[in-house]
Amino acid sequence: MEVTSTLDIQKVAQILKLLGDKTRLTMMKLLESNDCCVCEFVEIFKTSQPAISQHLRKLRDAGLVKEKRKGQWIFYSTNKENEYYPFIKGLLAYLPTQDNLLTDLESQGLRISCE
Repeated sequence: MEVTSTLDIQKVAQILKLLGDKTRLTMMKLLESNDCCVCEFVEIFKTSQPAISQHLRKLRDAGLVKEKRKGQWIFYSTNKENEYYPFIKGLLAYLPTQDNLLTDLESQGLRISCE
């Protein structure tokens, strides 16, 4: 992979620290190919809505994810316009797909359960 620009080491360290959390790293891998709602992450990670929202807030504040409102629900996706996206995409390429987590949700009838 050819690097065309130098990234700020402080910002990269911050991103790596954020992605050092298994939940946030898994979220980023899921969001690489899917838009997800908080309610879906609550089911996938079997944790509280406030905890999931806190993880997503950290990722959003760092510019790694963006949100789109659909009715009363907010869906999250990878922010591909972020200058660090190529770096993040490169990291995520080394990880196995997590799409089975969404497939499991679908089979339970819980995919996008907030609509």
